[in-house]
Amino acid sequence: MAYEVEAPKYVRLAQTIQRRVEDGTYPVGTRVPSENQLVQAFGMSRPTVVRALELLKRDGWLESRQGYGTIVLGRPVVGEQRDPRGREALERDESSALGRLVEVDQVTVPAHIASALGLPKGTKALVRRFLVEVDGEATELVSSYFPAGLADGTELGSPEVLAGSPREHLEARKKIRFDHATERVSARLPEGDEAELLDLPAGTPVLSVLVIGCDASGQALQVSDVLLPADRQELEDTYRLN
Repeated sequence: MAYEVEAPKYVRLAQTIQRRVEDGTYPVGTRVPSENQLVQAFGMSRPTVVRALELLKRDGWLESRQGYGTIVLGRPVVGEQRDPRGREALERDESSALGRLVEVDQVTVPAHIASALGLPKGTKALVRRFLVEVDGEATELVSSYFPAGLADGTELGSPEVLAGSPREHLEARKKIRFDHATERVSARLPEGDEAELLDLPAGTPVLSVLVIGCDASGQALQVSDVLLPADRQELEDTYRLN
């Protein structure tokens, strides 16, 4: 028997806003209703509305402009380069993001993380683990790893949330610059602690987006393993056939 899994509330709201953009209810170039107005109009919580707007901005439907608000860009052009999903992992402001910091520790990194960081197997590195939650439901588990030496002299080892993203903190404290990032997407079964944090039934797989942030020389500065419950995701892409 086939089962259909209903998309999360924030995804359904994003889809509704997309339809309103396409039918002209929200014309291109105008401001979308405020968060308060969307909360009232759709009867959803503010975190759900915020998450839906973040998704639409990431995918190129909307754009925030300082002093003006969030405006409608329209349907993204086919083939246009969009922000990768990993950008959010590198730029998430811990102090304002939905969710909570669940672990900060020096750990022996998994082999695939060590390889991505350019470190020998069995090496220890600093990990900051952030659980993204929307309406009380865990939607992502982001484990960000940093070479131990790079973390020295920073607040990355603090158990308190950072005012900004770890990337911004590193660039300010260590006078380095992130130049580019690579993403590797795969599917796997979660480890025991990962399944517990994401509240996953036994045997439920996760999508892993491994994001490797590097400087201009290609040296890895941060590797983030973004785990997405496979039963709560809807992935879509558009591409040309000629």
